[in-house]
Amino acid sequence: MARKITRRKFVQTTAVAAAAVTIVPAAGCANNSPYDSKGLPTVKLGNTGEKVPVMGFGCGSRWMTIKEDDKALEILEYALNQGLYYWDTASSYGNDQISSEERIGKILKNHRSRVFLVSKTGDRGAEDAKKSIEQSLKRLGTDRIDLMHVHSINSVEDAEQLGEKGNVLEVLHQYRSEGTIKHIGFTGHATAEGMKRAAELYDFEVMMMALNHQSPEGTEKFEELPAPYAMKKGMGVVAMKVIRPRETVNGLAATDLVKYALTLKEFHMINIGIDSMKVLESNLEVIRNFEPLEAQEMEELRLALQPFYQGKNLAWMQPSYRDGWNSGIHLA
Repeated sequence: MARKITRRKFVQTTAVAAAAVTIVPAAGCANNSPYDSKGLPTVKLGNTGEKVPVMGFGCGSRWMTIKEDDKALEILEYALNQGLYYWDTASSYGNDQISSEERIGKILKNHRSRVFLVSKTGDRGAEDAKKSIEQSLKRLGTDRIDLMHVHSINSVEDAEQLGEKGNVLEVLHQYRSEGTIKHIGFTGHATAEGMKRAAELYDFEVMMMALNHQSPEGTEKFEELPAPYAMKKGMGVVAMKVIRPRETVNGLAATDLVKYALTLKEFHMINIGIDSMKVLESNLEVIRNFEPLEAQEMEELRLALQPFYQGKNLAWMQPSYRDGWNSGIHLA
């Protein structure tokens, strides 16, 4: 690294817990947690030892469509005050004015102890990953990140190369041992086999994967392969892109898709991008009053989702897609 940094050390904790999802509708988080869910249901995130809300606040492309920083931050701060303390961002998220991390950094210093902070690096080489993580820390204005993901596993080969000498896992392990990063994970939305391979090979603690899709050819088995395997291994499993089917299938209600995702047993929590106070309030209402859908309701939604499963016009399933990226992103 270009500079010597003194990091605050903190103890790594690993809960000896079953892999099954346990939703806790408490008046707040447990006494040993620094976070406050304000009565929202929480869940143990696999064997990480962390309790998190059943819904995270996604600070990616949807949130970054809000052009005014003050408006976007008002929504984020309101969400925190309602109990949504899981904030998910990435080094590549942004718009043509500001990166998501820089935007978050405008208020994070006022709330750092209250936020479970998640970011991602898309770099695979060790040196590039170091630069990316250092940049994220600078943008966010913090000395630690609670969960750092390897961003977007795109093939079995990609997964197998992560742990080679001089590659990104070497750096993530270093930062975790220092306490700069507390937990490590990975994300993906293009390869079921690649994501399962990453879970098999390494000591990742969390996996985030896109929900409700297959490859355009219909050959990828996302729900059958990586999610159940990661859950059985004790990893935290997070669903993303929960409401994306509405982009290509008419008549699907966003609230039904949120309930569908929360009902699935293969995931601990969902992560949703928020682009308005109206959407935030709707999602808060769903999780405050959530009851799992009946089997028949789940089957009806699965049938309704079939056109989406076979869709070939999904930008985020194309090889050139970069998750959360808007052209012209400000990279300062």
